[in-house]
Amino acid sequence: MQTKDINENIAWAKINEDVLRSMENPRMGYWVAVVCCVAMVMCAVAAEIYQYQVGMGPANLNWPHMWDLYIATFVFWIGMSHSGTLLSAILHIIQADWRKPIYRFAEAMTTFSLMTAGLFPIIHLGRVWNMYWVLPYVSDRGIWPNFRSPLVWDAFAITTYLTSSALFLFIGMIPDLAICRDSARGWRQKLYTVLSLGWQGDDRQWRNFRKIYLLMACFLIPLAVSVHSIVSADFAMSIMPGWHITTFPPYFVAGALYSGCAAIITLFILLRYFFRFDEYMTIPILEKTCKLTFAIAMVWSYLNIIEFAATWYGHDMVAKELLIAKFVGPHAPYFWMMLFCGSVLPFTLAFEKLRRHLPTMFVVSLFLNLGMWLERWMIVTPTLSFSYMPFAWDVMWPSMVQWAIVFGSFGWFGLLFLVFVKVFPSVSMYEVKEMVFHRRHYHSSALANQFHRRASDPKPGDEPSKEGA
Repeated sequence: MQTKDINENIAWAKINEDVLRSMENPRMGYWVAVVCCVAMVMCAVAAEIYQYQVGMGPANLNWPHMWDLYIATFVFWIGMSHSGTLLSAILHIIQADWRKPIYRFAEAMTTFSLMTAGLFPIIHLGRVWNMYWVLPYVSDRGIWPNFRSPLVWDAFAITTYLTSSALFLFIGMIPDLAICRDSARGWRQKLYTVLSLGWQGDDRQWRNFRKIYLLMACFLIPLAVSVHSIVSADFAMSIMPGWHITTFPPYFVAGALYSGCAAIITLFILLRYFFRFDEYMTIPILEKTCKLTFAIAMVWSYLNIIEFAATWYGHDMVAKELLIAKFVGPHAPYFWMMLFCGSVLPFTLAFEKLRRHLPTMFVVSLFLNLGMWLERWMIVTPTLSFSYMPFAWDVMWPSMVQWAIVFGSFGWFGLLFLVFVKVFPSVSMYEVKEMVFHRRHYHSSALANQFHRRASDPKPGDEPSKEGA
């Protein structure tokens, strides 16, 4: 018997009531999460102020570790941003109804992940007041940024994808913002009135809305793939061992989808608990998300094996020694932890009983993202520790300043996300209504067809007529 993604008998007025109530009265766990996120952000702010006053010395960023924890975490946040908008756009184009209750917070996750990722190149510069050097601006002296610098590529990628993702998120919210406008009071009503852009829900507005939303979805799919391919080019364009690999673009895209899907599972379970969304964020939808995550995990594991095999059977002895050092060297515990979290633990998603158990899926999703963060760490640090020049061999571990800033980035992301779901609807009301309507229509049509089929079947004892023969 096939389980239903959502209750088709739920009333449309109840959908509005439940979503609007979630923005006013979350559970106590929501406020605990807000306090924890604020504390994490304060730790990062204190560490950045100290680094700003003293210099980059406390971050241990020096030759050969000119890149380290900051850039690894930057790649992690860029990767996490991909699944929200990319999967929402793909599932919208193929008309997968089960995306409708969850795509809103997934798209918000994309926007806030990019806003978090954009902080790390600025922090990594050290001289944060010179961040405008990576932006393409026209000056009186005719000086342009160095377009051969990976930081300039990242600036283009982040700016383009952040603008497009935020616009895609905003366009999809316009009908819901009109519903909030008609129900809110005070400052909320003023905010929703401005953001709803005079939406009245007439036929012309709906037709234009459908066209522009589909156009944005088609535009974002190649953009999302190209953005993380550009981030992978930061490494692949160099000649460093372990980085100069042609499979990095698809490998990075697969890793981005992987970490993003794991984050969607985490946020799915949290929102379901905080806002009592049991009727909308249902177990069948979680199961579909888990199955998709498992499939992407297998693709990521396959690309890992291909990379190991190509290095082992290749002729680059330095890259081969680096691979051996990952397996048995000082970074081996983290490397094996990455393989366990990224390639072994996903098999728990293949079992139905585990997929339907929320606490288990919550813990598994956290470990999957831990594996994805370790994967970025294992891309950056071992190469810098064991490069071509023996005088540069140095196993260096991050300082407390680096850890505090990275730790605070998770609080920054969490705080942005928690504020968003408190001010804006985290479940698309109009999309859920469409989903319910389609399910009712399909169910009633199926019953009618079944009734007519049974009525037209010959009954026992009936003799076929000669004309029919």
